[in-house]
Order: sequence, then C-alpha cells, then structure tokens
Amino acid sequence: MNIALNPSEFLNSPHPEPYLETMVSKQELQEFINKTIEQSKQPIIIFGANWCPDARLLEGVLQLPSVKSFIAEYANILHIDVGEYERNTDLFSFFDSVIKDGIPRVFVMDLSGQLINLETNDVMRKARELSTQEIFDYFQKFIDSNKTNSGNA
Repeated sequence: MNIALNPSEFLNSPHPEPYLETMVSKQELQEFINKTIEQSKQPIIIFGANWCPDARLLEGVLQLPSVKSFIAEYANILHIDVGEYERNTDLFSFFDSVIKDGIPRVFVMDLSGQLINLETNDVMRKARELSTQEIFDYFQKFIDSNKTNSGNA
C-alpha cells in the first residue's frame, strides 16, 4: 500500500537545481552504492542536469516533506550531473551499455546491489506528465518490493 502525499504539500517554484557540475568516477559511484547498502538503505542514482525541466521537477517532488522523509528512511540518492551530455555519461554503462542520453534517468538498487528498475529507468524523462503522487508511487514501488524481499530472506 502506498503512502499518499499530504494535500497541503505543494511543489515550490522554481524547482531545485541539484546538479553541481562535478565529475563522478566509477569508483566513487561504487563507493556510494557500497556505503548506502552498509547502512541498510537502497542506493538510488539519478542522472540529470539543471537545464532539464523534468530533472528539476523530479527533484522538487523528492524535496516534498513526505517524500523526503520516506526516502531518507529507506534510501540514499546520488545525483549525477551530465551537463550537456559531456559529463559523466560514461557512467550510464555502469547500469546499461545501450543508454546514450535522455534524462533524468533513475536507477534503483536493492540491498544486495542488484538493479531492480532497469526496464523503467527512463520513466522520469516525462516527469512533467506525471502527478506528484505518481512520482512518489514509483519510488515506493521499488522500495516496498525491497522491504518485502528482505523480510523474506
């Protein structure tokens, strides 16, 4: 069962700009994944850029109090800036060798480090067409599946 957003929560405008123009190495990416799993949280890696309205809207939803609280309890997020597709795009191959562009890309991993949303990693490329609840539900779907799976282990 999904958590419903509080009706009093609204997206702030302009939406946040979480991308900091920094380079991320494959080693740094792997360290983020390992440290997150050590904390018994799911790694979430989001590729985007501040020029992208869908990436900024997604970040706005992630900053809503209900969403932020839920994510903080179960996951850690790493934002990876792709700039104008000249920065960090080689890291796409860490997850899927066929990806060349298109943002935001969201990769959710389980507590064993396995990617669990490869088939839908591009759904947020149309974040502006989704409601804030639909975006929150997307994250809950993968986090809930992990909580269920880890409870059965």
